[in-house]
Amino acid sequence: MWETGRDKKEKALLVTVKIAGRDNWRQEDASRELRELALSSGVEVVHQEACHSNIHNATYFLGKGKAWEIAHLAQEVSADVVIFNAELTSTQQRNLEEVVEVKTIDRTQLILDIFAQRAKSREGKIQVELAQLGYLLPRLTGKGVILSRLGGGIGTRGPGEKKLEVDRRRIRERLGRLRQELRNLSRRRGSLREYRKRHTLATVAVIGYTNAGKSTLVNYLTGARQAVKNRLFSTLDSVARRFTLPSKQKVLFSDTVGFLHRLPHRLIQAFHATLEEVKEADILLHVLDISHPQVYQQNEAVEQVLKELDAQDKPMIIALNKVDLVEDELALRRYLKDFKNSVAISALKGTKIKQLLDGLSLQLDSLMAEIEVSIPQAQMHLVGLIYSNGEVFKQEYRKDKVYLHARVPRKIKAKLKNLLQKNI
Repeated sequence: MWETGRDKKEKALLVTVKIAGRDNWRQEDASRELRELALSSGVEVVHQEACHSNIHNATYFLGKGKAWEIAHLAQEVSADVVIFNAELTSTQQRNLEEVVEVKTIDRTQLILDIFAQRAKSREGKIQVELAQLGYLLPRLTGKGVILSRLGGGIGTRGPGEKKLEVDRRRIRERLGRLRQELRNLSRRRGSLREYRKRHTLATVAVIGYTNAGKSTLVNYLTGARQAVKNRLFSTLDSVARRFTLPSKQKVLFSDTVGFLHRLPHRLIQAFHATLEEVKEADILLHVLDISHPQVYQQNEAVEQVLKELDAQDKPMIIALNKVDLVEDELALRRYLKDFKNSVAISALKGTKIKQLLDGLSLQLDSLMAEIEVSIPQAQMHLVGLIYSNGEVFKQEYRKDKVYLHARVPRKIKAKLKNLLQKNI
């Protein structure tokens, strides 16, 4: 939680602007999510203001009269920061800040601020700084008001706390170094993926809207101890954990960064290395919070991010999470009908987790194959390979060989075929 020099939270005035025809979310839903984001960043929300507009104002985003109204309101509630629910241009942000006379930030900067707080790994920190610098670069104009804030607080974390008068050339140089370091880390991540492929580990990417319960589910299944809190973007760094399905198939669960409605494109670009796990996965496990009033909108937001990643056609099973919070049986039946290939679960209480795992096993069934193989005693390590990666139905000792009837991943079958140099 960020606090000012007086050990007090910053007071925030939230402004949700609904522009006709721009977004299919209801204004009250957008306002609610903006509030959740603001609270997740550690500020105190002192007032929320809703505005409607039929046009997009290039100077102030909203009309000048409304901008002055926001200025008076900010003074009235003693706001330290005004947060808009849309992405502002550098000109709009500068003009609004001159009128309002307090720090003014947009939704993108708010999300970047939260990411700066959450990133723990080196890779996560690099990705956040890349996005932050990419956001700041076009804003190096005029007197540099945005870059010369010395008071700290929301919107100034990460690179904003370094030498603030940095010029475009130095930022571009820093971006170049960060991209190179990220490429090195990405190569390492790619090597890990190749290792998994060689060792026949099927990968399950756990995806979903932020705060849907992904980390809770991964913790429950694998015994991981990832921090879980009831707030947006509670965890940012991806986590991979091994698990053995009821079908005896070994898989790797990969917990990914939470998705968001209108997730800023620069974040998707910056976190491309992490999100590669989604593209490379054998199957997607989509965790959806059915207790949330915007469950359908959140599902659409996840689908949109998958399209941007070109991963929308991957096999998927949907975990309708937090069923313990849904009292309306008709609504539950409707969700099960509307969301194909879904299972209603509670990751917190372990409700119907076995049914979910059975569904995953069925989805991964196409990656498995039955084999009948006779393994020479000189290659007994292959017996261990089959036992550790598949399900053995029958084993017999026949002269100097071991006969096995088993079900193994197709990758193992291909490996055995190559090592034994015969059809199996």
